[in-house]
Amino acid sequence: MRGCGSGSQAGGAETAAASSCRRAAPGSPSSLQPRTVPGEGISSPALRSALGSPASAGMHEPGAREGRRYSSKEGTATTLHGLFIKTDAADAIPSVLAYQSRQAGAPSTRRERRELGSGSSSSAGTASSAPTTCRVRTHYCCSSAEAETQTSYTSVKQVSTAEVRIGPMRLTQDPIQVLLIFAKEDSQSDGFWWACDRAGYRCNIARTPESAIECFLDKHHEIIVIDHRQDQHFDAEAVCRSIRATNPSEHTVILAVVSHISGEREETSVLPLLHAGFNRRFMENSSITACYNELIQIEHGEVRSQFKLRACNSIFTALDHCHEAIEITSDDHVIQYVNPAFERMMGYHKGELIGKELTELPKSDQNRADLLDTINTCIKKGKEWQGVYYARRKSGDSVQQHVKITPVIGQGGKIRHFVSLKKLCCTADSNKQIHKIHRDSGDKSQTESHSFRYKNRRKESIDVKSITSRSSDAPSLQNRRYPSMARIHSMTIEAPITKVINIINAAQENSPVTVAEALDRVLEILRTTELYSPQLGTKDEDPHTSDLVGGLMTDGLRRLSGNEYVFSKNMHHSHSHLSLPITINDVPPCIAQLLDNEESWDFNIFELEAVTHKRPLVYLGLKVFARFGVCEFLNCSEATLRAWLQVIEANYHSSNSYHNSTHAADVLHATAFFLGKERVKGSLDHLDEVAALIAATVHDVDHPGRTNSFLCNAGSELAVLYNDTAVLESHHTALAFQLTAKDNKCNIFKNIDRTHYRTLRQAIIDMVLATEMTKHFEHVNKFVNSINKPMAAEESNSHGEGSDCECNPIGKNFPENQILIKRMMIKCADVANPCRPLEMCIEWAGRISEEYFAQTDEEKRQGLPVVMPVFDRNTCSIPKSQISFIDYFITDMFDAWDAFAHLPALMQHLADNYKHWKMLDELKCKSLRLPSDS
Repeated sequence: MRGCGSGSQAGGAETAAASSCRRAAPGSPSSLQPRTVPGEGISSPALRSALGSPASAGMHEPGAREGRRYSSKEGTATTLHGLFIKTDAADAIPSVLAYQSRQAGAPSTRRERRELGSGSSSSAGTASSAPTTCRVRTHYCCSSAEAETQTSYTSVKQVSTAEVRIGPMRLTQDPIQVLLIFAKEDSQSDGFWWACDRAGYRCNIARTPESAIECFLDKHHEIIVIDHRQDQHFDAEAVCRSIRATNPSEHTVILAVVSHISGEREETSVLPLLHAGFNRRFMENSSITACYNELIQIEHGEVRSQFKLRACNSIFTALDHCHEAIEITSDDHVIQYVNPAFERMMGYHKGELIGKELTELPKSDQNRADLLDTINTCIKKGKEWQGVYYARRKSGDSVQQHVKITPVIGQGGKIRHFVSLKKLCCTADSNKQIHKIHRDSGDKSQTESHSFRYKNRRKESIDVKSITSRSSDAPSLQNRRYPSMARIHSMTIEAPITKVINIINAAQENSPVTVAEALDRVLEILRTTELYSPQLGTKDEDPHTSDLVGGLMTDGLRRLSGNEYVFSKNMHHSHSHLSLPITINDVPPCIAQLLDNEESWDFNIFELEAVTHKRPLVYLGLKVFARFGVCEFLNCSEATLRAWLQVIEANYHSSNSYHNSTHAADVLHATAFFLGKERVKGSLDHLDEVAALIAATVHDVDHPGRTNSFLCNAGSELAVLYNDTAVLESHHTALAFQLTAKDNKCNIFKNIDRTHYRTLRQAIIDMVLATEMTKHFEHVNKFVNSINKPMAAEESNSHGEGSDCECNPIGKNFPENQILIKRMMIKCADVANPCRPLEMCIEWAGRISEEYFAQTDEEKRQGLPVVMPVFDRNTCSIPKSQISFIDYFITDMFDAWDAFAHLPALMQHLADNYKHWKMLDELKCKSLRLPSDS
């Protein structure tokens, strides 16, 4: 046998260990009596093996009996039957005293058990146990009662795990754990102990109710055997009830060991045992084979069944978290389960539904009268049904659902349950709800034959015509109760997307199944909010493209890390000694000479940056605003305009390598250049021109040099303020108007009337928000569909007449077109770097790369998600990033803008620059230029 144990005597008092001796098993040579020698200790195999060699920790060969004495000057320590008894020298003795190997199949079972398990005086404290391959004895102190637990771990030769199947699931069952609750050790407890050993089970023995419950809560045994033969030690039924009161006991089998019934006594009822919580009764029989057979039957019966039931918890967890609404009913349509998605869809709490028949729930009057009969006829035959059904929510609203009902065959080949899944249909009634919940089970196992699935799905719903402005049934709708969306769709005002959805719904009515399913997919796509944004990775699998696009077109991972990004409000930057002009005519000659070329596309903004000591925005702004008569339109003085430009430029961060006032001046220059093109000029009003110039000036004010994704991930104050949506763009516009209104000396809007101001303000806000990249493809596609295509058709029709279509106004009479033109104009101006002359294109590419490198560095320092991993300054290929940016964002947009504004010089620069980046990429060069060029 192998054992280990440690403990202490209550109060530190010494104990007479010699009085608790091992009993000799039948056939054993003698009863070995351990000796207590004051001041020297006890001689026993356990103590000798533990203390003989500090390095070995007492590992011994089986059956070792040689003696060894342990002496201590400080006192004595004794061990008896594996129980460590503390004396005044106990602190000097290791906690694990002895291990003894058990000889398998030894006949002297009781003798070996006695060597490790007979009683002794109660110990105060809990003995620590080490894992063994045989037994571990642990001692507890529960009041004054002795609490003792022994543990048996089966040898590795036994089969430890088993595979169990439940439906399609494959489960692996760990070794069975058995808890024996016997107040006294006897042949019956020994029988079960060795039966567990033979079966390969892990076994614990508890002596008191307290230790039994504690051990069970720690191990969660599958089988518990309680001694019910004698009541003087503990109340077996009370122990059983106490265990049953704990949560883990739900899947535990509890066996009661009862005494033999004498011949003259009548068989007693098992009902009291069942009521107490026992599962089985075992008539006292100390035969190891009888105990083994009982445990094996329990394992292959109740334990295996309970193990399968425990696996069902994972299935219900999956159902609870799934987005499809699910309902399970009995064969007689009593609701037995609904998941949270069903509760959200129907507005009920599960407590209001479970146990009720489907017939008790309110029904919608919008279903065909015979629909329920059709459904029941189908599913009662064991056939699955799919179709459309109207259900009534708790609020009283009717919702149209696509329902799938599946009969579940149970015992005897009979239908035992119906599983229903529902999703909201794609009619106007459910457009508002379709994104929240998908499927639900039918309120009443709804059915319609499969052949009518698509033929009748539109007819069963609110007739498509009845929710349009051309409905012949419109008066009848007044007496019905619909959600707000339905009432909106019954009005004469319809959104274009609603018209499209209604047309598709009508087309599905008489379509074949394959066509109807395809149209369903079309409707799903139309319901998404990002109709114009392509899915990342479909155009280019290059990581440079996916990282760049992902970083620019998303608002981040929405993971607030607690790291706050702090803005440095650049409102009071100290500038160089260069004095600001009093009027535009007082500009220094070196600056004035450069500004003479500001109407050319090849105007070098970096030269202006250098001569103005990084204040190009004020000087260029004065020149451009004067050319477009901004002061005249706003009825403000040039001094006010100059003060305003100073304030705006002061709030750009000169520390940013890219997003600084030089970039703002560059965008302002590009916007002014575009406004000078004939078709653009002919399509916009003076107010639009002024709004565009102001928007270009302020479009990146107070930019922190980090992307929206970074701010959202860092949980910055701005991201919280603007709900992670267009964070920077919202901040730029808000701050610009705050700075303008803050001081009357720089308020360029103070003299215009309220109507003009409101119109101007909305135009500025709309244009700045258009620079946010998440809506990039939406803006480009709308421009192509609303501007390019009609213009191309008009030019094609007028080509035969020889008219000059370049000057034909496109947007004068269509405000929505003017909005699209202004958005496209500022978007192109904002990212026009690849269309600049090569030297300027290279400079801008270096600056934006440096800013992205700095962001990646900071993300790594703060432990934030790295938004664009390819922008690592040690590994990034700038040519690759530029190629990806041009391919994904620039080419299509500038093709569309060129088709409208006619910009041959820009397109030539774009082609030349693209060749430059391609050449560097093909030469595997990661820098901006070839080494020979530098």
